[in-house]
Amino acid sequence: MDLLEKLRSRQARIAVIGLGYVGLPLAVEKARAGFHVVGIDSNPDRVKMVNQGRNYIGDVVPEDLAAVTGEGHLTATSTFEPVADADVVTICVPTPLDRHKQPDTSYIEDVVEASLPYLHEGQLVVLESTTYPGTTEEIIRPRVESLGLKVGEDIFVAFSPERVDPGNARYKTRNTPKVVGGITPRCAEMAKALYENTLSAGVHTVSSTKAAEMTKLLENVFRAVNVSLVNELAMLCERMGVDIWEVIEAASTKPFGYMPFYPGPGLGGHCIPLDPFYLSWKAKEYGFTTRFIELAGEINETMPGHVVERTMELVNDRGIALRGARILLVGVAYKKDIDDLRESPAIKIAKLLLKHGAELSYHDPHVPSVQIDQNELRSIELAPESLASFDLVLITTAHSAVDYEEIVRHAENVLDTRNATEGLVAENLHRLGAMTP
Repeated sequence: MDLLEKLRSRQARIAVIGLGYVGLPLAVEKARAGFHVVGIDSNPDRVKMVNQGRNYIGDVVPEDLAAVTGEGHLTATSTFEPVADADVVTICVPTPLDRHKQPDTSYIEDVVEASLPYLHEGQLVVLESTTYPGTTEEIIRPRVESLGLKVGEDIFVAFSPERVDPGNARYKTRNTPKVVGGITPRCAEMAKALYENTLSAGVHTVSSTKAAEMTKLLENVFRAVNVSLVNELAMLCERMGVDIWEVIEAASTKPFGYMPFYPGPGLGGHCIPLDPFYLSWKAKEYGFTTRFIELAGEINETMPGHVVERTMELVNDRGIALRGARILLVGVAYKKDIDDLRESPAIKIAKLLLKHGAELSYHDPHVPSVQIDQNELRSIELAPESLASFDLVLITTAHSAVDYEEIVRHAENVLDTRNATEGLVAENLHRLGAMTP
């Protein structure tokens, strides 16, 4: 039976390398579709939890994980030997930036090197990690071809960008359309067959791996640039005495030519704060400067500092210095209703506040404890007496489980960076991007 037939009949054996926010949901969906899946991860705790059917990723339905592991469709290991038996190898590893904002592809390189002894004719290798255009061609192809295998004939290599949106109640891995691009048309055909027989959403094929890699970057550059625009307007509105939230609501009534974006304390998560810089870095190879991307990055990176400045102004207005001021952060996750701290602007704000000498506490129903520099903090309960004891309550994540009316009622001073207090009016309530009452 050839590979295409195995994919269409769901008899292919699949290895998913990396069992994090991208890899585990994908492994579960492939197992639910009927494929036999082996997850490979260097973290022994993740391997143990998967094999026990215990979930650690918010976007995975615990019952789904327990079912596929209980049925034997999904197992996990820390070794690469299962690659030898796999028909498909999917790579879902981190692609961070270094301190110079240059892509760090070492995770991709390491797992490909570790897989090389086990790769063989008749396999499909798919990279899902977000990266710069050219990564699949430049990093994976030559290593695979070093085995004497011809890509597109002996072995197939493709790129399919992950589109995970943590906490999105509507769109999950299962029902989010897939984009695939192959090094050759035959490679793309194999990747398309894989995802058509895994997910319920459609599969869109592009002409190359570069086009697929660029697709993911366009999606995130679009968001980063538009968020930076509204963040800049929010800072301007504060000076002009205009409420940016009112303006956005009014503009949203236009049924064409406008899409709402919202200001906030900064960008968080693994994708939007980082991905645009992959493209900015790669563009320099072509003598091109991505001015929109770099300017958007500058604006978005100023937002945590701007929030701290407003915090300082608000406590100073009450005759209190920021050094020694008691500040409560409400929410440390990077977005609502999840426990993900990656690139969280709340953490950046917390570090700045501690640097200024503030006495910091936090509440987050999804994050019981957090390490901020040398300080280990634990989430406190919100109660009228504790709220009243702080010089300022700073809302940095708009979790649904928090009673914001209670916060405004009992706190001495509130700065809301997420418009979580929409509809509330009080003298002690201040909003990012809005005039001070």
